[in-house]
Amino acid sequence: MQSTQVSTTTPDPDVRQANTGSASFTELLRRVKAEGLLDLQAGWYYRRISVNLAMLGLGIAAFFVLGDTWWQLVNAVWIGVWCAQASFMFHDAGHKSMFRARSSATVVGYTHANLINGFSYGWWVNHHNRHHSHPNHLSLDPDIGRRTAIFDIKQYGTRTRVGRFIVRHQSVLFFVLLTLESYKMQKTAWKMILRREVKNPALEAGLIVLRLAVYLTCAFLVLSPGLAIAFLLIQQAVMGVYFGMIFAPNHKGMEIRDGDEETLDWLERQVLTSRNINPSPLIDFMYGGLNYQIEHHLFPSMPQGSLARARELTMEYCAEKGIPYVEMGFWASYKEVATFLHDVSAPARRGEVTV
Repeated sequence: MQSTQVSTTTPDPDVRQANTGSASFTELLRRVKAEGLLDLQAGWYYRRISVNLAMLGLGIAAFFVLGDTWWQLVNAVWIGVWCAQASFMFHDAGHKSMFRARSSATVVGYTHANLINGFSYGWWVNHHNRHHSHPNHLSLDPDIGRRTAIFDIKQYGTRTRVGRFIVRHQSVLFFVLLTLESYKMQKTAWKMILRREVKNPALEAGLIVLRLAVYLTCAFLVLSPGLAIAFLLIQQAVMGVYFGMIFAPNHKGMEIRDGDEETLDWLERQVLTSRNINPSPLIDFMYGGLNYQIEHHLFPSMPQGSLARARELTMEYCAEKGIPYVEMGFWASYKEVATFLHDVSAPARRGEVTV
C-alpha cells in the first residue's frame, strides 16, 4: 500500500479554535471556509441514515424469516456491521456536522447510540470532545486513559496484574480484545448513568432498557437458547471489532505528549497526532469518513462529504509550512499500530520495568 508523508466541539468549534489557535490554522480555515466546506449537508445525511436503517431493517426482517437456524449467525454478522455503521451517525451528530440545532442532533444521537447500540450518547459526546481537544496527550486525552493498552511505558505500573500481562502482549491482544469493545461501551454507559454523570440519565437508561428488552425477547423467543447466545455473542463481537478497528489506526504510533499543559498549537496538535488512511469509495464508506482523520480533527464540525476536498487543501498547506502529514494504506496502518504497541511494551517483556 502507498504511504504518503508530506514533509512539508460545541457550536461551530472550528471557528472557536481559529480564534484561540495559531495564525497558521486561521489561514487554512479561511481557505476551507472559502470553498464552503463547513456548510451543512443535511440531505446527504438523510440519505445515509435512510440507507443505514434500511440495511439494519433488512437484517431484522431476515431474522424473523430465517427462524431457528444456524444461518442466523451469518445474519448476526450483517446486523453487527450495520449497528457499527450507526455509530458514525451519532458520532457526526455529536460534532454538529449533521445539524447545528441541538435538538435535531440529540434525537439522532440518542436513537443511534442508546436505542440501537446500547451506548450512552451523553457520556460519549463529553468524552469524545475532550479527546479532540488533546489527542494523544497522556494526561489530558481520556481515550488513552480508558484503554487497556499503553502508549508509554510509564503507564505500565498503573495496570493490574492481568492488565500487565495484556500489556506485555498488547500488539496481538489489543486486536483480540476489540471483540469486547461493544460490551465495554455498554458497561461504561451504565456506569455513567448510575453515577448520574450524564445530562438525562432517566432518558438514556430508558432507551437502553427498551433496546435490551426487545433484543433479548426476540432472540430467545425465535431462537433456541444455545443459538440465541451464539447470535448475541457474534453480533456484539463483530460490532466491537468493526467499531474498534475504525479507531485503531487514527492516533496510535503518532506523537505523544504529557504534562499539565498542552505544548502544541491547534494545527500541529491535530496533524502531528493523527494518521489518514488512503481514500477510496470503499474505504470512505467503511470508515464513515474517519479515514480523513487529520481533517476531521482539524475541522470536527465538517460534514463527511467535504472531507475529501479538505484533505487536498490540508496536504497542500502542510507542504507549504513544512508540517509532516501522514497518510498510508489500509494494511500498512494496522501494521504500524501493531509495531508501535510491540515497541512500547518491549521493556516490560524484557523485565526492565519494576512495579
